[in-house]
Amino acid sequence: MSGTRYVYLNGQIVPWNDAKVHVFAPVAKYGTGVFEGIGGYWNEEAQQLYLFRIAEHLDRYAFSQKAMRFDQGPPRGELAEALVHLCRANALRTDVHIRMMAFIDGSGELEATGPVGTAITALPRRRRNQTTEGVSAQISSWVRMPDNVMPARIKCNANYHNSRLATIQSQRDGYDVPFLLNSRGKLAEAAAMCVFIARHGQLITPSGSNDILESITRQTVIELAREYLGLETVERDVDRTELILAEEVFYCGTAAEITPVTSVDRMVVGSGQPGAITQRLIEIYRKLVTGKDSAHASWRTAVY
Repeated sequence: MSGTRYVYLNGQIVPWNDAKVHVFAPVAKYGTGVFEGIGGYWNEEAQQLYLFRIAEHLDRYAFSQKAMRFDQGPPRGELAEALVHLCRANALRTDVHIRMMAFIDGSGELEATGPVGTAITALPRRRRNQTTEGVSAQISSWVRMPDNVMPARIKCNANYHNSRLATIQSQRDGYDVPFLLNSRGKLAEAAAMCVFIARHGQLITPSGSNDILESITRQTVIELAREYLGLETVERDVDRTELILAEEVFYCGTAAEITPVTSVDRMVVGSGQPGAITQRLIEIYRKLVTGKDSAHASWRTAVY
């Protein structure tokens, strides 16, 4: 894999090509894994790589394993150290995307709860122009799975088949991303990303009871909008038609960061350009994660 040489696997940093799991392991047979995506941001002036909100990611990582009834994995402190050591081993001096996964290893069947394996990868991440140009969204015919079918609020590998199918459909239909409604017909989320709209001077986002992931980036946006823009975010049901009535729409996530949506189902959102609130939040977020804004220092973990 270009730009990375090593992977953390079950307590050791190993060469990329040696990071293997047997095809008969439950994670291969049934998708029994949970994961976290963690952003790393390079500050050229400070010559420093910052990992963003590790504590919150480790909290959700632990909850995901509890919800999936996994046996106990490595201790939290060991995982936090492994994240930093892996970035150093790969000599990463650029923005990175880290994927940390707990999975059921061994040769068990559907009901297996262990042994729990751990894999961490750290890959260079190229910046996309979607944050400045915006993207098109389709209301998917696929419905977001309800929490009483799969635990929607956690990052379980198997959950992402729902997003995968919606993404393939939207791209083959000529859109950039899908938006999924829940079983009640209310907005849930984009594929693997949380959605915000701006209407009448308010930020609005689907509440946690709308089968959304409990997103760390979503919570970050809510806090930054309040602190920097004086905007409170209303968490509630969002109707489908509100997406086209909104002045602005954007989605957020670790990989997506904050991305403007400029049309939904071929209907223009607002002016058809990224809105002022969205652009301001992108700027605030980027300065914060790279450490150019010194606020919320506890959210950043220095690698070097």
